[in-house]
Amino acid sequence: MTDPNAIQPSALDQLPDRDPEETAEWQASLDAVTKAAGPHRAAYLMRRTLERAEGNGIALPKLLETDYVNTIPTAAEPGIPGDEAMERRITAWNRWNAAAMVTRGSKYGVGGHIATFASAAWLYETGFNHFFKGKEADGSGDQLYIQGHASPGIYARAFLDGRLNESHLDNFRRESGGDGLPSYPHPRRLPWLWEFPTVSMGLGPLSAIYQARFNRYLTSRGIKDVSDSHVWAFLGDGEMDEPESTAALALASREGLDNLTFVINCNLQRLDGPVRANFKIVQELEAQFRGAGWNVVKSLWGSAWDELFQLDTTGALVRRLREVPDAQVQTYQTRDAAYIRQDFFGKDPALVEMAKLLSDDKILECFHLSRGGHEARKVYAAYKAAVEFKGAPTVILAQTVKGFTLGEGFASKNANHQMKKLSTDEFKQMRDLLELPIKDSDFVDGVVPYGHPGADSAEVRYLQERRAALGGPAPARRTHALAPLPAAADKTFAAFDKGSGSQNVATTMAFVRLVKDLVRDKQTGRRWVPIVPDEARTFGMESLFPSLGIYSPKGQTYEPVDRDQLMYYKEAKDGQILNEGITEAGSMADFIAASTSYATHGEAMIPFYIFYSMFGWQRTADQMWQLGDQLGRGFLVGATAGRTTLTGEGLQHADGHSPVIAATNPAALTYDPAFAYEVAAIVKDGLRRMYGEAAPDEDQNVFYYLTVYNEPLPQPAKPAVAGVDEGIVKGLYRFNTAESAGLSPVANAPRLQLLGSGTAIHWALEAQKLLAEEWGVAADVWSATSWSELRRDALEADAALLRGEERMPFVRQALQGAEGPVLAVSDYMRQVPDQIAQWVEQDYSSLGADGFGLSDTREAARRHFGVDAQSIVVAALAQLARRGEVKATAVKEARERYGL
Repeated sequence: MTDPNAIQPSALDQLPDRDPEETAEWQASLDAVTKAAGPHRAAYLMRRTLERAEGNGIALPKLLETDYVNTIPTAAEPGIPGDEAMERRITAWNRWNAAAMVTRGSKYGVGGHIATFASAAWLYETGFNHFFKGKEADGSGDQLYIQGHASPGIYARAFLDGRLNESHLDNFRRESGGDGLPSYPHPRRLPWLWEFPTVSMGLGPLSAIYQARFNRYLTSRGIKDVSDSHVWAFLGDGEMDEPESTAALALASREGLDNLTFVINCNLQRLDGPVRANFKIVQELEAQFRGAGWNVVKSLWGSAWDELFQLDTTGALVRRLREVPDAQVQTYQTRDAAYIRQDFFGKDPALVEMAKLLSDDKILECFHLSRGGHEARKVYAAYKAAVEFKGAPTVILAQTVKGFTLGEGFASKNANHQMKKLSTDEFKQMRDLLELPIKDSDFVDGVVPYGHPGADSAEVRYLQERRAALGGPAPARRTHALAPLPAAADKTFAAFDKGSGSQNVATTMAFVRLVKDLVRDKQTGRRWVPIVPDEARTFGMESLFPSLGIYSPKGQTYEPVDRDQLMYYKEAKDGQILNEGITEAGSMADFIAASTSYATHGEAMIPFYIFYSMFGWQRTADQMWQLGDQLGRGFLVGATAGRTTLTGEGLQHADGHSPVIAATNPAALTYDPAFAYEVAAIVKDGLRRMYGEAAPDEDQNVFYYLTVYNEPLPQPAKPAVAGVDEGIVKGLYRFNTAESAGLSPVANAPRLQLLGSGTAIHWALEAQKLLAEEWGVAADVWSATSWSELRRDALEADAALLRGEERMPFVRQALQGAEGPVLAVSDYMRQVPDQIAQWVEQDYSSLGADGFGLSDTREAARRHFGVDAQSIVVAALAQLARRGEVKATAVKEARERYGL
């Protein structure tokens, strides 16, 4: 066994040494420094040497961690081009009103967060005053991903500049009255202010990366030059625990997204306690981001620390700062100078001597108050360094105190995230600390007053002038008055109406063929954004590679192995396809950026994201909720759909429930089309509703979810009867009757209605034939293109009834007068077709694929779940037998005949 403590060969041992004597001299020098000055001095010299090598462009592994000090020393800080005293007063007002609105709302029990904005105030204010570009200048402005728990501070600033009033603040978290403010950034609830929902933590950083990348995509494709837009993502250090927060760091550096800055508020606390109690979250994040190729700027200590660092002639202070765990830093925040002298300085003789030169007030100023994230000069220096850095994204690690300025009862306390109010005495202490002109008499009946210096005050004028210079208010969302996109030619969709004849075509392929035609449209084709997570060949999309190209910021720097083939792998700087690799989360982030481009950039784009249906909603449903909240538009396509249709793949690939999850999302219009002409009709109507001339009562801010199948089957022609197109869009139409199917039932034959969706309609059609030929039963077959849209319509009818309006649900209208019971079947769990059960007047029952999936042939899987044609026949006979319309013995006979 190899001794783990033995010296292992270096990778350098495999390289030839041109001058062993020179190498030995370097090593001897290091040994001499270590012996004479100690290992800390040796490590310092090595780090400096590596930094010099990196600066000279010498290819060496990067240092993943630097000392626990500011990246930009005080001497190198640029001056702020503004009035720092004025900005302090503005920030003080915003701090006050943020705390006041949450405290006043606490009497209603609606909650709210105070401590986060208190720690991050300067991180936002510095950006608003000097960096964040608004939307009223040329271009699209910057995109701001605001940390959700800091929303009271953003509302407070909007109140100061006149965009909100006291009534709005008093209705924080109480939206039903009309003037309410949502708890967090929710574009659907406050669409003129918020652009991006961020409080499902982890989704903000992921989305910000893909937004920055989509900005480059738009510019590279010539849709719109948004190269001046910068994406800012404000995050908490605790939020970085979410896997999504760091899932795409490598993509951001690989593609050189220097239009992106992460600002991580390192207040060292998550919701319940320290983020890294026994470790250092800043150092961990630095290593993680540096390792991923990001530029890292640390802003940890305020100017009060300058004197201490000047006294640190031995490096003892820097070493001690690096070794103290975060939880102990929090403890220093709440302890007196004597404790800090003993516990922090007392660990090293050099620090003991340093502490003798420091007053108690100086020690408390440093350890209680002075952080890099609490000083405008420090934050400004970090932001300026970020926007000027080229070639890679930047992360700013800003150390703050959670609950800063809120008093000793808040600062650094583990419970401060859940603390929703300040007492009157605490507010008065805060007033004195912030030097605000608020009188004791302003507290009426113990209610804290809002503070405002006046609409024509110097503070408001300064704030508004700064925003005007930067392009208008921020954050802000603009709904552009876009002209409807021209509709594609009818012949593009009508081509599917005639069916496929004897050719077998899967609905997945039908959708791809439709899109292939739509992207050729001269007027709107360039606005399609095909998104696929490394499964293009699975879905038959490789034919789009050479014609559309795969987007790559570097183009194609190699000769593809299949260059001599017709459908070769083509990458291009202006490529249209976003092939994301194996990441559903990244693909969804792409989709969200593209689907909201109509608002973010005033450019309507038409994304479609095609994925294994099992790995869409199940894996990334949280992002799909984010998509709905952000008012996104586009087409999600769950391919290889169904629990029994994807042969041989087994349980983890067998989707029997995505329509159930999709039905929980109010913005999702979910369809399970059976035939190619239905796919075409749904896409045509979706383009009209989302991008064209929508009806006055239609919400354009929806997205479509279509399930399509990989089972090649003959595609029938569209029935030449009235109401088919309306039925496809609304969710139900009669595909045929026993008579129109040529089955010639006997007079007075028992009759029932078979409802099928997706691929299940083929089993229903086979069952229709068996029922007629073997059991003398007439069955009509209906295509249920959308169970959830039928339910949505029925719920709206119920709501209308409560208002005194009479309206019959469409499902009841469609089935009105249809004879016999209704039997519904799909390739999903029974809960999917059962969505409409309570609005069907006829006797209703259903079949579905409940339970876990399994690997087998389609036929065997369908027999296992009891949804094949023979199982439908037995279920239909049992339903009719209960009504006395067939003999009970027929059910037993059918089971035996079919081996069930």
